[in-house]
Amino acid sequence: MRHPKLSPSWLRFFIVLLLVLGVFFRFFNLDYKIYWHDEVYTSFRAAGFTGKEIGEEIFQNQIISPQELQKYQRLKPGSTPVDTIKSLAVEDPQHPPLYFLMARFWMQAFGSSRTASRTLPALLSLLSLVSMYALGRELFTSRIAALLATALLALSPFDILFAQIARQYSFLTVCVIASSFFLLRALRLPTWYNWGLYALAVTLGLYSQPFFGLTLSGHIVYVLLARLLVKNSKVRAEDSHNLPVNQNKFSISNLIFFGLAIATSLILYTPWLFVLKSNYQRVLDTTSWVKGGDILYRVKLWILSFTALFLDLDFGFNNIWTYIPRLLIILLIAAAIYQCRYTSRKTWLFILTAIFVPFLMLAVSDFFLETQRSAVSRYLISSFPGVQLAVGYLLATKILNRQRFWRGVMVVLISCSVVSCTVSAFSDTWWSNIPSHFNAEMARRVNAVSSPILLSDGGYDGTNLGDILSLSYLLDSDVQLVLFGQPPKLEISNVKSLLSKNSETFLFRPSPQLVQAIESKYGQLVQIVPAGGLWQLKRL
Repeated sequence: MRHPKLSPSWLRFFIVLLLVLGVFFRFFNLDYKIYWHDEVYTSFRAAGFTGKEIGEEIFQNQIISPQELQKYQRLKPGSTPVDTIKSLAVEDPQHPPLYFLMARFWMQAFGSSRTASRTLPALLSLLSLVSMYALGRELFTSRIAALLATALLALSPFDILFAQIARQYSFLTVCVIASSFFLLRALRLPTWYNWGLYALAVTLGLYSQPFFGLTLSGHIVYVLLARLLVKNSKVRAEDSHNLPVNQNKFSISNLIFFGLAIATSLILYTPWLFVLKSNYQRVLDTTSWVKGGDILYRVKLWILSFTALFLDLDFGFNNIWTYIPRLLIILLIAAAIYQCRYTSRKTWLFILTAIFVPFLMLAVSDFFLETQRSAVSRYLISSFPGVQLAVGYLLATKILNRQRFWRGVMVVLISCSVVSCTVSAFSDTWWSNIPSHFNAEMARRVNAVSSPILLSDGGYDGTNLGDILSLSYLLDSDVQLVLFGQPPKLEISNVKSLLSKNSETFLFRPSPQLVQAIESKYGQLVQIVPAGGLWQLKRL
């Protein structure tokens, strides 16, 4: 892409401004959103606790303050990194330990506050910007295309949202992008050093999240198809000019190096593969929630997921106005992918495999297994950088050709991102916070009364432990929590004395046994936040 008559200095300045704004949003209001269920699990696993030991300690028919629960979000006395690994291996083996170990060391250095815990993923997300620019430069000859793709990533509402969540997903994004860059660089400059960097990036990706395997699958398909492309046809003359030096060469030795790099990564990942095999039933138990979901439900969430890279305003899941502007963005993404055909064939092939191989692997498996993994936005992270690269290339091509319409498209697209990020930044909860989405509203209801009592137990769906710890960040110090075991024992003296007071009493996601026990002695229960599971006792 050559445009000697046009000096894009204004565009470079604009892109730098977008990058600065993207970095700002990653660190703005870090502690504002609720510290939700999954983040709570990150903290107590990094701290060396297991869910089982916490549950056995707190669900003991006892009165406890929210502040006392916070001890399970701080480093467990006497624990070591081995305890962090054991907590995952025994209870949550589908999550490899790399990010949790990083979180543990971060906790040791900077504490366990919400701001401290979220600063780590926010900082890690900055590496994805550097990696995206490097990948864009490797794919395209245009620096502007690489910069625009990086700016789209920097201001992506989805990426900013997950950069502020104390989970491994921002690091997974780094691994997806960096491994793709190292792969293309190693194919162009096949040295042991470059292939070693690729093997390292793949290993880190596998140890960050198993769904990195989708990216690895995309790489395998790309390398095999690229080899066939070179073997069965000559490179077009214009491709030779578009490709960096030697990128149009694809020797059999690259296949060998590629195979060795993957084999090395899998060997290094073998210890956790053994953990997965040994605890496979636990993996099935903790991922059983992905069952179900019809095709229309999945299609809606595919639209929401891919467009959340540019627009993330929610007017209701079944509201047509949620989808009309997003369908326009889907058309833009389709046009961008089509525009990439004007790059070299290998570049277009990379864009296609990067987007569609991970997505189709999930979507097709959902169809046959009747699951909904492809409807979970964070599981599609492997596909998202390819979309941003394609749209960045489309905008760069059109704008450098002095097409004013596309300048307007860029301004509208960026405006959608900025507005989405601003609304999200001032919201105390977002769609990503399920099952804790209504915790802030429930905490406000409880805190609004004088000396409230909040009753709960292990619940019925396995989420109460995480969400009670999540609530502990939001409840006032005068709230008295009563956490029951099974069966609930209401006759314990201090519990009976507390419940006998004429205080405002709430129940948080109680089990049927607890509901029955309370109603048989104290009065009727009324749901006041049905979606969140908050009940209030209307005494006899």
